[in-house]
Amino acid sequence: MLRTDELGRLPVGEALPELREALGAVGAAVLHAPPGTGKTTLVPLALAGLLGDGAPARRVLVAEPRRMAARAAARRMAWLLGERPGARVGFTVRGERRAGPRTRVEVVTTGVLLQRLQRDPELPGTDAVLLDECHERHLDADTALAFLLDVRETLRPDLRLVAASATQDSAAWARLLSAPVVRAEGDGHPVDVRYAPPPSAVRPAHGTLVDPALLRHVAATVRRALAGVPEGDVLCFLPGAGEIARVAGLLAGLPGTEVLQLHGRASAALQEEVLRGGDGEARRVILSTAVAESSLTVPGVRTVVDSGLAREPRMDHARGLGSLTTVRVSVAGAAQRTGRAGREAPGWAFRCWAEGEDAGRPREPSPEIAVADLAGFALQAACWGAPDGRGLALLDAPPKGALAAANGTLRAVGALDGAGKVTARGARMARLGLPPRLARALLDGAEAVGAERAAEAVALLSEEPPRAYGDDAAEALRTARRAGRRDPYGARWSAEVRRLRGLLDEPGRAPRPPHPSDGRSGPPSGALSDEEAVGTVVAFAYPERVARARGGAPPGTDRTADRTADRAAEHRSAYHMASGTGAELSHETRLRHARWLAVAVADRPVGSATARIRLAAAVDERTALRAAAALRSVRSEVRWDTERGAVTAREVDQLGAVELASRPLRDPGPALVREALLDALRAHGPGLLRWPDGAVALRRRLAFLHHALGEPWPDVSDAALLADAEGWLTGERLPDGGELLHSLLPWATGDAARLDELAPERIEVPSGSRVRVDYARPEQPVLAVKLQEMFGARETPRLADGRVPVLVHLLSPAGRPAAVTADLASFWRDGYRGVRAELRGRYPRHPWPEDPAAAEPTRHTKARSRR
Repeated sequence: MLRTDELGRLPVGEALPELREALGAVGAAVLHAPPGTGKTTLVPLALAGLLGDGAPARRVLVAEPRRMAARAAARRMAWLLGERPGARVGFTVRGERRAGPRTRVEVVTTGVLLQRLQRDPELPGTDAVLLDECHERHLDADTALAFLLDVRETLRPDLRLVAASATQDSAAWARLLSAPVVRAEGDGHPVDVRYAPPPSAVRPAHGTLVDPALLRHVAATVRRALAGVPEGDVLCFLPGAGEIARVAGLLAGLPGTEVLQLHGRASAALQEEVLRGGDGEARRVILSTAVAESSLTVPGVRTVVDSGLAREPRMDHARGLGSLTTVRVSVAGAAQRTGRAGREAPGWAFRCWAEGEDAGRPREPSPEIAVADLAGFALQAACWGAPDGRGLALLDAPPKGALAAANGTLRAVGALDGAGKVTARGARMARLGLPPRLARALLDGAEAVGAERAAEAVALLSEEPPRAYGDDAAEALRTARRAGRRDPYGARWSAEVRRLRGLLDEPGRAPRPPHPSDGRSGPPSGALSDEEAVGTVVAFAYPERVARARGGAPPGTDRTADRTADRAAEHRSAYHMASGTGAELSHETRLRHARWLAVAVADRPVGSATARIRLAAAVDERTALRAAAALRSVRSEVRWDTERGAVTAREVDQLGAVELASRPLRDPGPALVREALLDALRAHGPGLLRWPDGAVALRRRLAFLHHALGEPWPDVSDAALLADAEGWLTGERLPDGGELLHSLLPWATGDAARLDELAPERIEVPSGSRVRVDYARPEQPVLAVKLQEMFGARETPRLADGRVPVLVHLLSPAGRPAAVTADLASFWRDGYRGVRAELRGRYPRHPWPEDPAAAEPTRHTKARSRR
């Protein structure tokens, strides 16, 4: 029975005529409708012709970003028709399908939609697709929309397409779809927004760490809301399941309330209970992640408490580590959360931050394509025939660096060939509907450890187990087996194991043996231990995270060394991953004795260069080498050894960045030696050469001539020597500085023969002494000479064909500077009198004539000169 009263109260109904007109004219539309207006429920029923208004019957696919939202939307639409899901309205999510031949509206996740598009791009039997919650910018949704636009352009111009958004970003979608925007103005109930900042400063979130002081404040705000708002349930937004659990603990024992925890890992029964509404006997406090921001109406909610935090994926491409990070909720996200309080009646929203902080919040959430691991996207795009996403209508282009890292991953797991084309193996991996790493682990793991064990381990990797399960993946798997359906994670794990086994089943295959999740509590049969099986599968999934304990003995060492390494491993918790990243285990882990690990989950704390291992499995070296075979290489390493001051050469067998073994390389070849020398020069500069005193002096003279005369005298600065290193480094050894400079002299022009004339090492002064010229400052060479030895000199000595006067440092009899001049004639005339008056009393035995320009130069005292 059609619930016309309920349908009539949905504001989006007024926009249906305009929406139908747009679809009839161009076949596509962007629907902007605020939360609670019925865009998720009424519009699909209208497009399918299920409202009894004479509209033609059509089959409609509705794509939702989350499984919870897909189930809820299908149940709501079926209820509006007076039915249960599976009749005219059904849904399909990972591992669950309720739809049949009569189904006219099918709600699917965007991941399921992508799989259908890859299997048959024409989507036979489908007349229209509605992509809901586009504003959330999930990667699968962006990809599915790009594929659908491609299908409309090339295969199915009759396919109708609606992109539905609840935020004001519709113009960008309209440009992408070349379609009009249809707006539905909601008559939502007013919400009284109140800012409730913490009473004292809290530390900003880092990674997944949230200041406990903020969580205590959120719990206190929930209590305040319960006391201040007389009726209705409270919906509290927190960034993750861990924070939800902590706040739930702080709220335990509240009289007359029921505290519920809603997140992606919650059981289906709990999700249904939350969406069904309360029984009126107790007020509900629903602690939720962003899953309740949109798509879902949570009955009975009158108050929202917003922590102001959200979780977004981040990918550290340099280290191959993906993680979630805590960020401030965007302005659009905060508005979505606030709107939850006004779905059914006037409400209240408490924001746990100061109003002034709104200006610093991002306007929209980060598009997932800009921050996430793109391996799945790259495989989907390659299978679609659009490598790297070229030619796809995407709102944001994928970052080049992230895409290059994703393609590297796909080549490593055999999904792409060297030319970037999809292999047959890659096509099969894409059809599994798993992330590429897990698809590889399932396929290769099934061959290596059997389908049962592979399915178990991949199910463990599909959703990280609770922290209480520990960091040993094999032990976590055994815990999940024992838990079975008794806890939410165990139930989801068991269901995923069954689904994955089904993906591996082939026609004609022998019936599979009983499995623990089917009621048995013991491990599946097989010769491999859980440790061996889980370790193998984890290594297949994350080959670049295979890690060896630091200081472990390489292959080929004797057993005595092995035993020494084993004893040292008892105190080790530091590992080196094949990716090159260091990683550490917690001190209390049972894994710290392992020489090799396959790391399933790791993150890098803010400010740390070392990753923290959260889930791993012990493996032996043979398994590590097999799983990461694509990363193994044997290379010749020729490099400069700074300690020895020489080039060393060896052949290195390595697994990514982990060195397995090495041996001396006797004849590396001149090209490799020369390249090693060039690398050393680039790293250390020309100071790496030997510079005897004569070479240092010659370099200074050449620097002076280059400054004074320019070409053909060479530039011998560090930068110039390095820039021309490939020209002057001709042999398999480093020349000393003198050899190098000698080779750079302008011999070809004949100017080299004038070196001593233009920049002499010494200058003869009037006394007959030959005094060394100091060229340390190329712009002004210095001649330091005793004052008496320059008597009779009327002009300053000049260099470089007379272009540059030396700077004469006139010294006292004791060798200390008495005067400095570049113009001797001027000094004798104007400056000498003052120097004479100051020094002749101090040095009476030395001559101090009144006219030094006409006096006889001397190196001696007056007494010696009379003799």
